[in-house]
Amino acid sequence: MAAAPILLDPVVAEATLPRLLADLTNDLASHRRQYPVPPLSARPYGDITTAVERSGLRGRGGAGFPTGRKLRSVAERYPRVVGKRPVVVVNGSEGEPASKKDMLLLSRNPHLVLDGALLAAAAVGAGEVVVCVDRHATAALRAVRAATAERVNSGERSAQGLRVAAIPHHYVAGEESALVHWLNGGEAKPTVTPPRPFESGVGGRPTLVDNVETLAHLAQIVRWGPDWFREHGTDAEPGTMLVTVTGAVQKVGVHEVPVGTRLSTVIRNAGGSLSKASAVLVGGYFGAWLSTDQARRARLCDEDLRPLGAGLGCGAIVVLPPGACGLRETARIVGWLAGESAGQCGSCVHGLAALAGGTVDLFGGDDNVDRLLRWASQVEGRGACHLPNGAVRLLRSGLAVFADEVDRHRTGQGCTGADGSVLPIPDARSEPWQ
Repeated sequence: MAAAPILLDPVVAEATLPRLLADLTNDLASHRRQYPVPPLSARPYGDITTAVERSGLRGRGGAGFPTGRKLRSVAERYPRVVGKRPVVVVNGSEGEPASKKDMLLLSRNPHLVLDGALLAAAAVGAGEVVVCVDRHATAALRAVRAATAERVNSGERSAQGLRVAAIPHHYVAGEESALVHWLNGGEAKPTVTPPRPFESGVGGRPTLVDNVETLAHLAQIVRWGPDWFREHGTDAEPGTMLVTVTGAVQKVGVHEVPVGTRLSTVIRNAGGSLSKASAVLVGGYFGAWLSTDQARRARLCDEDLRPLGAGLGCGAIVVLPPGACGLRETARIVGWLAGESAGQCGSCVHGLAALAGGTVDLFGGDDNVDRLLRWASQVEGRGACHLPNGAVRLLRSGLAVFADEVDRHRTGQGCTGADGSVLPIPDARSEPWQ
């Protein structure tokens, strides 16, 4: 029977919100008053993993994989790879244009993220922690580097294996195999798997790759306990999550909400209203469009979103105003995703380009939706990463939700509202993958 989790000294913690956003501080001394130094050397590895498993924490980077299971997979792999201690990689790439949550945590609360990373390292027996941050995210890089130096200079033994890596500024550079490939000296492009990183990752060692927000939650679970974590959320998907809400809302920014909160409530609390929206994008550019009727019925949990073809993804929510053309916005996203291809798989290089061009044709009055859907089926599930899948999911949802707009463009009526664009689409990236 597994030993009970060994947590830190008992502290009364309220079940109120916010949690991750409650004490945003870059200062180690202030952070340590809330989170004393964890006794990593005295803590049996299995205790952290057991606590995380009991909490029900799932990854907040997009895939939603159970975090405790990832920890255990790497820890169990370690004894079989003689002389190669595992590595923990903190994924702070956040290439999703509509999401700002990870950059907020890294720039305003880096020590909470580092606590989570070091606790994860203790759980799997890792001797090295690499914090990967987009090289263009200068504020986050500066904060994480300062926090790392502060820990090393303070004499924290666990911090000796910490290092920060500024990774290339590409959307797919944050895919876990791309991160591992880059850390091993290659280009920041996804690789065909297996082996998965937990089997053979950085330097051929078992490697745990976890998202910034996920590790911040892990630190709080170890501090306050798995039962405390479960005081919010649903039984199947416990805890809170960070959502970046933009578009037709007054309070644009990052909000912390319990998993399972009604989408309409999140939008209302951000100063928006579904009665003043034409659609909602959930999960970011790898997500899906929902009609306002769907959004009124949905909660922010996979239990509600999966049947609608959507998911939590990175937690990005964009409220589309009535005056915007959803078909135009869909075409802009698909075109950008096509431009973010790593250029190494035909399904991306040719398939996404065809989808992008076909979507623009619809915007110009073409009515061959069936052909576009057929192309989407041929692209889906192919390639070294899930970029084609995300683009296809986004496109299909757009064609369904904005079917009336497709018909208007087909008949030459065009958009009913203003021509302005809503979703942020970065400029084309031409920098190297190294």
